[in-house]
Amino acid sequence: MRIVVLSVGRWKRGPERALFDHYAARCPWRLELVELAVKGKVAPGELPGAEAKLLRAALPAGLPTLALDERGEQLDSAGFAALLGAWRDQARGGVVCLIGGADGLDGSLRQTADRTLSFGRLTWPHLLVRALLAEQLYRASTILAGHPYHRA
Repeated sequence: MRIVVLSVGRWKRGPERALFDHYAARCPWRLELVELAVKGKVAPGELPGAEAKLLRAALPAGLPTLALDERGEQLDSAGFAALLGAWRDQARGGVVCLIGGADGLDGSLRQTADRTLSFGRLTWPHLLVRALLAEQLYRASTILAGHPYHRA
C-alpha cells in the first residue's frame, strides 16, 4: 500500500526525523514524505491558505485523503487500522495524509478530506505528528497482519 505524507515544513536531522525514519523503515507499506514550504513573506492570517494551496497542488489523484487535525475524530489504533484496511481492500491504491504547519490545516482541506483524524485533544508540534503518524502506520500494518506488536 502506498502512503503519501504531505507535510508543511522542512526538517533536518533531529530526534523527530530519526523517529519517523525508524518507523518508516519498519513499515511494510511504502511511505513517501513530501515536505512543502511557503516561499516568501506571507501575512500570518494568510499562511494556512497559502499552505493549503501547496498541499492541494501536491495531492496525487485518486487516493483517499486523511487530514490530521486536532478537530478530527479520535480513533484507537485498531480503528485506524480498520480504516486503512478498508481503503486497501477497496483497491484505493493507498492514502494521502495531510499535515499542516504550526497553525494547523486550512478549513477547506478538512472539509474536502475523506476523513479527518486527531491524535488527541492535545496540540502536537507538526514535526512530531510525522513521527506519531509513522508509528501508527507501522502499528496498523502489524494489526492487519496479525503481528503481536500491538497489545490492546
